[in-house]
Amino acid sequence: MAQHDYREYAAIFAGGALGALARAALSLLGDADPSTWPWPTFAVNIVGAFLVGYFTTRLLERLPLSSYRRPLLGTGFCGGLTTFSTMQVETLKMIEHGHWALAAGYTVTSIVVGLLAVHVATALVRRTRVRS
Repeated sequence: MAQHDYREYAAIFAGGALGALARAALSLLGDADPSTWPWPTFAVNIVGAFLVGYFTTRLLERLPLSSYRRPLLGTGFCGGLTTFSTMQVETLKMIEHGHWALAAGYTVTSIVVGLLAVHVATALVRRTRVRS
């Protein structure tokens, strides 16, 4: 039977709580109008994608292994911060209100810019010198 590391669960919980609080604070800035670009959701998803690329590359390639950094920052914080389910709901509302071009643009732009953010973060981490 597999052993559970409750400290790892605690790291995920703590990171998720902080990420969700940050996302909730940013969501207060937005407007739920399906005829406009949902900037708060877009921003947190792109920032979250950048941070996933940064944390993953830095933690795996630049820092000593740790049992709790990835669960805290990657799974917890970035998982709590990003909100692709909200992106999907917003996209469906755009479609329901006949804003097909906006929905398609939002979806494609979110995916492309998110992947680009991961790539840029990874490249920045790899570009930095490793101290000996």
